Amino acid sequence: MTLRQWAALVVAALGWGTGGVATRAAFGADVEVWTMVAGRAAIAGLVVLGLVAIRRELRPTVDELRIGWVMAVFNLAGPYVLFTFAYASASAGFVGLLAALIPLATAVFAHVMLDDEQLTRAKIVGLAAAFAGVASLGLSGDSGLAEGGRPLFALGLSLAAVAAIGYAGAYAKRAAGDYRTLPVTGLQFGFGAALLVPAMFVFEGAPTGLTAAGWGLVVYMATVSTVVPFVVYYRLLQDVSATQVSLVGYLVPLVAVVGGIVLLGERLQAGMVLGGALILLGVVLADRADRLR
Repeated sequence: MTLRQWAALVVAALGWGTGGVATRAAFGADVEVWTMVAGRAAIAGLVVLGLVAIRRELRPTVDELRIGWVMAVFNLAGPYVLFTFAYASASAGFVGLLAALIPLATAVFAHVMLDDEQLTRAKIVGLAAAFAGVASLGLSGDSGLAEGGRPLFALGLSLAAVAAIGYAGAYAKRAAGDYRTLPVTGLQFGFGAALLVPAMFVFEGAPTGLTAAGWGLVVYMATVSTVVPFVVYYRLLQDVSATQVSLVGYLVPLVAVVGGIVLLGERLQAGMVLGGALILLGVVLADRADRLR
């Protein structure tokens, strides 16, 4: 990838990585799960709708409607609910490190769904190195929280979210020539909000008790941790492989671990240090394998 593409990938990683830290902070501000995910999707949808209106791209094609719906289910609503419940059971660093499995899941789905992104031995070595970093965290058996936590429960939820995102990444790459970035991003958020807002009212009711801090964190997650990284994500899919774009899943954990330690006082453990080193190694190896191919 070019330096500009790597910079875009880092921007996306910062958005998604700090989103996990903001989620943990929002629990501290008494923001409930469904309010968090529904508010995040709804506000993001309004922001992108404004951008689409400014660019006069308000008329989506049939292909864009189809892609937006699939991405809303597999790349937004499902993973956001699963990951948010996982953050309620483990630290931002713990759940963030599990995002390193996203490139592996994406590569597997791309191998099945895309003719030009077959798994190679070199790519498998790079992906396996990063996966080993996540395994070192799982073997530690600690949630990363100062007290309590349910790491195995968080692990199960995160694995389901990772599988959904892996499928969505390969699907979006297969349809890369059939959509425009902003309309599909807006449709994803709009359809996602249409699924999540009714669920919020059913499970939690109207968010009347949110504090200013709680609203601030939801707005941050909707803009910096949702709109910005997703727009970058879809734009990159137009130019590079699905596996290369999914490498953001290796950078997000590092942001989440550091942010959790610095901002939330989460624990830094030997497994996290080893995992971070292996994740970085996997980023380099997997990207090099794609460039050589």
